[in-house]
Amino acid sequence: MTILGWHHITLVCADARRTIDFYTRVLGLRLIKKTVNFDAPESYHLYFGNYEGAVGSAITFFEWAEAPRGIVGVGGTHHFALRVPDRTALLKWKRWLHDHAVRVEGIFNRKYFESIYFRDPDGCLIELATDTPGFTVDEPAESLGTAHQVPPPELTARQRDSAALAAEMWQEPIEAITPDMALTHGLHHISAICSNLERTHAYYNGLLGLRLVKMTEDFDGSGARHWYWGIGEGRVGTLITYFERTNSARRAQIGVGQTHHFAFAVPNAASQLEWREKLLSAGLPVSPVMDRIYFKSIYTRDPDGHIVELATVDPGFTADEPLESLGSALKLPPWLEPQRAVLERLLPPLP
Repeated sequence: MTILGWHHITLVCADARRTIDFYTRVLGLRLIKKTVNFDAPESYHLYFGNYEGAVGSAITFFEWAEAPRGIVGVGGTHHFALRVPDRTALLKWKRWLHDHAVRVEGIFNRKYFESIYFRDPDGCLIELATDTPGFTVDEPAESLGTAHQVPPPELTARQRDSAALAAEMWQEPIEAITPDMALTHGLHHISAICSNLERTHAYYNGLLGLRLVKMTEDFDGSGARHWYWGIGEGRVGTLITYFERTNSARRAQIGVGQTHHFAFAVPNAASQLEWREKLLSAGLPVSPVMDRIYFKSIYTRDPDGHIVELATVDPGFTADEPLESLGSALKLPPWLEPQRAVLERLLPPLP
């Protein structure tokens, strides 16, 4: 029974057309699946990722046009981060986004990686983060996550110098997303908010078996504890991080611009069933196995109520259309095909 890393993250958007435009035209991702929310088929479910739709590259959206704006808080996601190779790619992305009228903050030095932040059209906070230098820069590999690491004062001071940060920019216009910029490597990490890190550690380490790779605090100066869990030495693409807020902090609310759930990848259906029994034995509520056509899923919750999914690697996004035409047609699961004509009348046309 192992968790392989990230499978996908699912968020809520208000306008499917606008979301497609931003994630394909501005971020350069591929629309890999155009389907519906299997549990509420009168609304779209869109999947974006790299060309192959590889596990760990998928960002998906439910379109809830009438939903209120989501609220960031305890039991919800703070942001998600996508991988870029290095600082040069960050500088290029900063210029590209700036020229597409997207406000960018950074480059920030987070000690273990460098990053920039911006928001999508619904207000979801997105980070682009480098793969290096990694989590062994301030403690050896064998003792990762065993001591609290205080952010260096020179880094926190630098990140408060807004003028210096704004001045860092790739000088020449970027005419198109270049291969060294391409967001083809998937998720770097996902950051959420909890009320008690020890309790969250018991969930991710004690129950799910992820390694605590870093105990530090908010580099932006709030003083909040910030812990990281992952696989090995904190391999990117496996990392979940939590900021700690007190029990009096506001609760998260799912809505436009907020995460609905995130999903870890498990190898196969047999492993998934073993995980389901383990979670039930721990006293957690767990859904039955759900057939999502492209993977099978079970859903549970972290100690503060965030929805956590465990999804199988197979069969993948080519289960109902060939690789070269992924995302080009509305795909429905077999049990919804009899309703196709009705659903196509209800759903707004997409480019």
